[in-house]
Amino acid sequence: MLTYQKPRRTFEKSGAVNPEDSYYVNFENVVNSDNQDIRTMVDRGRYFSIFSPRQSGKTTFLEGICDKLNGNPAYIAITLSFQEYKSIAPALFYELIEKSFYSELIQRLKAVGCEKIDAVNRFLAKHHLTNHISFRMLFEELNRIIEFKKIVIFIDEFDGIPLEELENFLTTLRELYLKYKKIKQKALYSVGLVGIRNITKLIVGGVSPFNIADQVNLPPFSLRNVHDLYSQYTAETNQPFKEDAVKRVYEETAGQPWLVNRLGTLLTVDIKPGTVIPITETDVEKAVSLLLKERNSHFDNLYEKAKLYKESFVEIIFDNVEYNPDDEDQTWLEQYGLIKKRTAPAPGSGVPNGGNTDTEGHAAVANNIYKARYIKTFFKEVKAYEDISPQEYALPGGRLDMERILLNFEKYIARIGVNAFYEKKKPYEKTGQFLLTAFLYQFARGGAGDLGYEVKTGLGRMDIILTYRGKKYIIETKVNRHDDVTGIINEGIKQLCSKYLATEKTGAGYLVIFDTKTHVGAVCEPRYHREGDKKVTSFLIGIGRID
Repeated sequence: MLTYQKPRRTFEKSGAVNPEDSYYVNFENVVNSDNQDIRTMVDRGRYFSIFSPRQSGKTTFLEGICDKLNGNPAYIAITLSFQEYKSIAPALFYELIEKSFYSELIQRLKAVGCEKIDAVNRFLAKHHLTNHISFRMLFEELNRIIEFKKIVIFIDEFDGIPLEELENFLTTLRELYLKYKKIKQKALYSVGLVGIRNITKLIVGGVSPFNIADQVNLPPFSLRNVHDLYSQYTAETNQPFKEDAVKRVYEETAGQPWLVNRLGTLLTVDIKPGTVIPITETDVEKAVSLLLKERNSHFDNLYEKAKLYKESFVEIIFDNVEYNPDDEDQTWLEQYGLIKKRTAPAPGSGVPNGGNTDTEGHAAVANNIYKARYIKTFFKEVKAYEDISPQEYALPGGRLDMERILLNFEKYIARIGVNAFYEKKKPYEKTGQFLLTAFLYQFARGGAGDLGYEVKTGLGRMDIILTYRGKKYIIETKVNRHDDVTGIINEGIKQLCSKYLATEKTGAGYLVIFDTKTHVGAVCEPRYHREGDKKVTSFLIGIGRID
């Protein structure tokens, strides 16, 4: 019988991964729009940009590429980082580049036994970097001295470049590329800029100074990557991961590397430590629950970014928002790793939401964990439930007085006013659903219940479903902008009865209509409807302006 062995390595959660100390896998399918991988681009002398959110494995990937290139004596692969440069003066910026680049260049030339190293040393001793012109002249002279060596420069954290030097620096790289593009023997052979921003889209002076570069997106872990990462832990400890557990981790994280590694730690250190008992899907659910309550720098950083574009982020959560690469809010949310474009999954890929093509081409939250974490945070900010106790709405048999809850919600809307519902004088589509879900969140706190929003079923998507003490409360929300409120009520009743109530095997549902034709604060009387054996209670909540 296999026994548990103490692991040699850990799941990394900060900084670059050292394969000797931490579990490590290679990213799959890191290519440009021509399906060329990084090595092919380097061999062809291409300039390129790699961008992906923080803590997604960029630095580790970069170090791996450099190690492989430096296995070939024809290459001089050098990594620079601009992480701490954003607020410094241009002169100091180039001085720091000189210090880092010159040191790495000489070290690498010695390692490959370059016969021109003395000539390079003499030149570097008298050539100092003071501005972008001296930077360009550096490579023009190195091209003359060591034309048979291929210098490849990767600049990590390129976003940290001093803003006032951005145009000069990118323009200089562009000039060097164009000048030597047709020359095979050149010292500065290939350049890769790495950061969270899509550098090829930067516009300076009306043009993009780096539009000569290929664009490369660093993908998340694939399902196979997650399986391989966890298999390394199993090989060291004899503790296996069930296939459904691996798949569940992938579904919850969508392959985000930091989340995958953090769940690996929680599963093996907090949930099932020191044993060969297999890790199951149920264990993953426990680990996700712990993670959602955890304070860490990863969540804190992303929260600050999500707050900057809160309205757009919430709308993407609740609505079928079309992905728009030219929308500024979406662009930043995507670059921070909070959202993505939903695409049709490849058959058998194990991609989350596999087979769901109804929202293909729409914007979506990057993964389930981010969605659950930040929507709950924004619910709390609404403060709709601070003075409310679930016990106030208790009925015999553990039921909730949902009618009274929704009537009190209408009073809450009257109290906060209607400005939240309007953007550019038009009703904001999902504000009501967001506020109602936040209001109902009180019944899901502390594990007393479970709250779902935009929940996919076999017959569509339920707006809100609250499960409290084993009983389900299904709520459909709509906005009335016209005079045909009866038609909207009938539509809502039909949706509830024929789809959601039948699917969830419950006999009662609730319809909340936010009515722009009724003034806020108008008396809201519940209406009762029957369709077959199903009962629907509707509420008309006024959000019309009084002025």
